Amino acid sequence: MIQTQQLCLKYGTIEVLKDINLTFKSAGITSIIGPNGAGKSSLLSLVCRLQQPTSGTVTLNGEQISRLKSPDLARQLAVLRQENHIVARLTVEDLVCFGRFPYHQGRPKTADMAKIDSVIDFLDLQPFRLRYINELSGGQRQRAFIAMVLAQDTQYLFLDEPLNNLDMKHSVNIMKRLQQAAQVMHKSIIMVMHDINFAACYSDEIIAMKQGRIIYQDCPQMIMQSQMLENIYDMPLKVIELEGRPLCLYYR
Repeated sequence: MIQTQQLCLKYGTIEVLKDINLTFKSAGITSIIGPNGAGKSSLLSLVCRLQQPTSGTVTLNGEQISRLKSPDLARQLAVLRQENHIVARLTVEDLVCFGRFPYHQGRPKTADMAKIDSVIDFLDLQPFRLRYINELSGGQRQRAFIAMVLAQDTQYLFLDEPLNNLDMKHSVNIMKRLQQAAQVMHKSIIMVMHDINFAACYSDEIIAMKQGRIIYQDCPQMIMQSQMLENIYDMPLKVIELEGRPLCLYYR
């Protein structure tokens, strides 16, 4: 179980995150939503130890993550950042293999290659397996990075805007695969999402942020109400029901 206690982040006098108290479930999909500048990506950075908080703590199974050795932490949580810059000339297989580094330490074994094969198949990347990352489209590259974090085979996956650069078809495909990973592999997948309809359709829980604070945390049915969404985004929003699911109309 991952928990945050009174987590704060400041840049000088600017408060980016204020008193964040959260418990992330050990399985299922959690989407973090909110307007730009709400602190969503900053929260992921602190929880995954990519940044140090100004104050407060993050614990994993009761132990502060700041005290965990990096190899131990890498076997328990994986993170896909919003921006990924690869300088080295890597194939898709090389990149996914890198996700296994906490286990093989640069010397992949049979079990590592089996996991790599499984993840590449899982995300329909077999046709691009030997293609270089810089030769892929934005959507193909994003799928390769998601494959990399899945190959890390951790209990917790933190994904910052995983649908970046994906068209409708591949966005739906990725969300279905992530949902399958959460349900069948019993993983906890925490995502920063901009499209609230994708969040509502595929999440077990939604965390809504605004101005560096958590303002709502509940199931999609409770969050997807017009007044609640208007409070989050400061704009008129209408929620309708379509085929038994809530759908937010925000294009007009």
